[in-house]
Order: sequence, then structure tokens, then C-alpha cells
Amino acid sequence: MADYRTNPIDVVLDTDAYNEIDDQFAISLLLKSSDRLNTKALYAAPFHNPKSNGPADGMEKSYQEILKLLPLLHREDMAPFVFRGSDCYLPDEETPVESDAAKDLASRAMDYSPENPLTVVAIGAITNVASAILLNPKISERIRVVWLGGHARQMPDTREFNMFQDIAAARVVIRNADFVQLPCQGVVSEFRISKPELEYWLLGKNPLADYLARNVIGEADAYASGTPWTRVIWDVTAVAYLLNDDERYMREMILPSVLPDYSFHYESSPIGKTMHYVYSINRDRLMTDLIKVLTA
Repeated sequence: MADYRTNPIDVVLDTDAYNEIDDQFAISLLLKSSDRLNTKALYAAPFHNPKSNGPADGMEKSYQEILKLLPLLHREDMAPFVFRGSDCYLPDEETPVESDAAKDLASRAMDYSPENPLTVVAIGAITNVASAILLNPKISERIRVVWLGGHARQMPDTREFNMFQDIAAARVVIRNADFVQLPCQGVVSEFRISKPELEYWLLGKNPLADYLARNVIGEADAYASGTPWTRVIWDVTAVAYLLNDDERYMREMILPSVLPDYSFHYESSPIGKTMHYVYSINRDRLMTDLIKVLTA
């Protein structure tokens, strides 16, 4: 794989922004790092949990959340480049779910090459990205996918939210694209923030920092009020991977690629290609720089 950390990096972000409190941090880091990361488009990903009544509703709520965040970032210029994604998950590994997001990626990536790929940061179910590959297989060699999904290989299973929603999509992307995995439990689960830190470092600093901090505090207090708590802000790490000069924020290795199976485990046999695998996070260094960016 060629070195791609040359400035600026062209990036699209695929996000289930309404699902959790961490996508908003990731979007903020991306758009506030415009000196190094050139954001070309933002895609709304589907999700289904108590915050939505199905994948389509989750995608639409994520689309609206992205648009809500742009004025806080003074990036209303990005609004025309926010695209609705899939309204359901892949029915199988051969059939795409057509959407504005998938069609945009299937077209946009054709402007790139194996030597100069378009970077796709995905922080939700990876349906949109898989659908784009199925719509236009030629983009497989023109994109690099950085995905927060699955659990670490040493964990007993890989029943992780981003992965188990659409295992077919994960298999399509891992099989076909240059692939970077940031595993959740066992790796990114180290990237936690506490209520006192949010109150001290973010509250009152600016409207964006207020919004982010109050989101986390409000959600955590809803289930843990009166007790000590921390929240993982998972998705930041996928964007930070692109800023990881000299392994400043995380360490990675190159491993044989393995696919998740439909019983929520990794297959025992590799598929004949390699992938980048993040195995540790420097929590304090990344948190320090994230706070600087959000409060600047």
C-alpha cells in the first residue's frame, strides 16, 4: 500500500450521526482539520436501535444531525455535499442498496487511482460503502476504507454494533478494498472521557464544544446519574487515524485479512490479502489534541 498521508488527504465520511454521541466529535475533528483533510462529502448511514424505528429512520435522523452540526462548525458550505444513504441493509453479498450516498461514492471514486486513492472513513454500518463497490466494482482499487467496526481479534466474538447490523456489507468491503480496521472492544474502547473532563475542558468554551459536551453528559446521566461514569467516543479514532504521523495517536500492524462470518466470529482462514489493523490507542495524547481542536 502506498503512503497516503500527504496533505491534504481527500476524504469522504460515512456516519450514523444520530446513533451515538461520538459521531459528532468525529465530524468536528474532520471538518476542523481542513489544513490536512479535504472533506469531499458526508454520507448518512443507516442504523436501528432504540433511537430509530428502523434503518431508514436511523439514516434520515443521521442526515438531519449532520446538517444540524454544520452551522456550529461554520461549514454550511458542506450542506450540498451531504447525501442520504441506504434505507436498509444489504440483502446479500451481491445486491447493492441504491442511495444518493452510494451513487455519489461510486462516481466520485473514479476520479482517483490506486496511487492516489480516495479515503473513505466509515463509522457506522458499512452498507453505503459496500453498495458503492457493488454498483461500480472498479472503485475497489481507487479507495482506501478506514472503518471503526468489529471487535479485536482476541475477543470471544465480533458482535459489535457497526458490524453485526450488516455483516454482508463488511464482507464485501474487506474482500474488495484496501482496508484499515479500528476494532472497538479491546482497542478503541480505551478512548474514554469522563463528566469532570467534559465540564472542565469543553463546557462554556464555544457553542460547538457546549453542544458536544452536553450531548455526552445528558445521555450518560440518563442511565448513570449519581455514579461515576465514562463514555467511549469511539468514532474520533477513525478520523484521527488520518492524522497519525509517527504513530502519534495509535499503533497499527499489517495482518492477513479475515472476514466476519454470520455467527459473529472471524473466519479462521485468511482471504489472501492484507489489511492494516490498529491495536493500541494513546488515549491521553489524542484526547489532548482533540480538545485543542474543539476549543480553538
